[in-house]
Amino acid sequence: MRPMAALRHAPIASAVQFRALAVSCGIGSPDAAAKVAVPPVSNRKLGPGVLIGMSESDLQQLALEFGQDKYRGKQLHHLLYKRKIREIQDLSQVPLAFRNELQEAGWRVGRSPVYKEVTAADGTVKLLLKLEDNRLVETVGIPVEDAKGSVRLTACVSSQVGCPLRCSFCATGKGGFARNLKSHEIVEQVLAIEEIFKRRVTNVVFMGMGEPMLNLKEVLEAHRCLNKDIQIGQRMITISTVGVPNTIKRLASHKLQSTLAVSLHAPNQKLREQIVPSAKSYPLDAIMNDCKQYLLETSRRVSFEYTLLAGVNDTVDHAIELAELLHKWGPGYHVNLIPFNPIDGSEYKRPYRKSVLAFSAALESRKVTVSVRQTRGLDASAACGQLRNEFQKVPLLGEVKVEESQQVEESQLEMAVSS
Repeated sequence: MRPMAALRHAPIASAVQFRALAVSCGIGSPDAAAKVAVPPVSNRKLGPGVLIGMSESDLQQLALEFGQDKYRGKQLHHLLYKRKIREIQDLSQVPLAFRNELQEAGWRVGRSPVYKEVTAADGTVKLLLKLEDNRLVETVGIPVEDAKGSVRLTACVSSQVGCPLRCSFCATGKGGFARNLKSHEIVEQVLAIEEIFKRRVTNVVFMGMGEPMLNLKEVLEAHRCLNKDIQIGQRMITISTVGVPNTIKRLASHKLQSTLAVSLHAPNQKLREQIVPSAKSYPLDAIMNDCKQYLLETSRRVSFEYTLLAGVNDTVDHAIELAELLHKWGPGYHVNLIPFNPIDGSEYKRPYRKSVLAFSAALESRKVTVSVRQTRGLDASAACGQLRNEFQKVPLLGEVKVEESQQVEESQLEMAVSS
C-alpha cells in the first residue's frame, strides 16, 4: 500500500493493530506477531474507518490485513463503486465473518442518507444529504440531452458545509460556514446522483457549497477517487474557485487535466472587492498572473466565471474592460457568463436578456471565447448561487453554537491568507 494511503486511511493501520492483538492473544504464530508493525497513535487518525474513497489497492491491502485474499478487496471495490452498497452487512457477496470483523474493527461504508430530494421541471434534481454529524450538504444532478439523444449527466458537488468567503450575491455564503467535507463525503455525492438517475455521471463540477481551494487536500483525494475508481475522465471534471492566495500554484503542481474555473465577476479590483469581499487579500493582477502560470504549467486553459448582476457589472463598458484584462494576460482564456439567479434577501437582480447578449457580443467582437450558461433548476432552488435552503437557516444539530462556526470561518480565512 502506498505511504499516503496508509496515512489517509489510518484505520487500515487500525486493522493491522486488530490483527496484531489477535496474534498476541494466541491466534496465529509468534513470528507473525513480530512482523506486524503498528504505527504509533500519534501517526494515525483515530476513529472508525470509511471504505468510500479507498482505491482498489487500498481495499486489497485491507482484505489482506483481515486474513482474506486480494480478490475480496476487488469485490469490495466493485460493490462500493458499481453496486453502490451502503452498509457493511449489505456486502452479501463477502463472507459474513469478514463483514463482522470489519464492523467490529469500526469500519463502515461511509454513505449518508438522502434527507430531502427536490426535482425541477427541467429534470434537475437537488439532494440534501444528512452527514454523520447531522449537518446537511447539497448536491445537484443536471441532465442534458443533446441533439442526437444522448444524455450528459453532470453532478455539481459541494466541498464544504456552507462557505466562509461570503460573496455578496451567493446564497450559500449567507447560510454561514460549518466545516470542510471529507473526501468520502464529496465522492458519495456523485454516487447518490448516480443512484437517483440510474445512470453514470459523465461530468463533475466542484461548484456547489463551499470554496474548494480552502479544502484542497480532500478535494484532490476526491478527484483521484472520481477519476480512478468511479472512472470519470479528468477532462470531465472542473474545479472552481473564487481565488485563494497560493492555491492555484499548488493545484498547478499536480498537473491535472481537469478544468480550472476562476470566479471573476468583475473586470477591475475595486468592483471585485464590492462583489467578492475576500478579493481584498488577493489582488486581480495576482490572480491573473497565477492563471497565466497555470496555463503554462498544465497546458490547460482557464475558464472565467462571470455572474452578471443587473446594473452592477453587466454593461458593455464592463465587457470591454474585461476583454482588455484578458488580452493583457495572454490568450487561451474562456468566459462563462452566468445571469444572476434571484435569491431571498438579495439586493441584486437578474439582468435582461438583451443585456446578456450585448455583453456576450462585446466580448466576442474582441476575440474572447464566451458562452452563456443555461439556467437550470430554478423551481427547485438548485441553480448556481441558490444552494441555500430552509434547513440551513435552522440547523439540525442544536448543540452547534454560532460562535463556534464563526471561529472556524475566521480560522479558514487566516490560513488562506497566510499560507
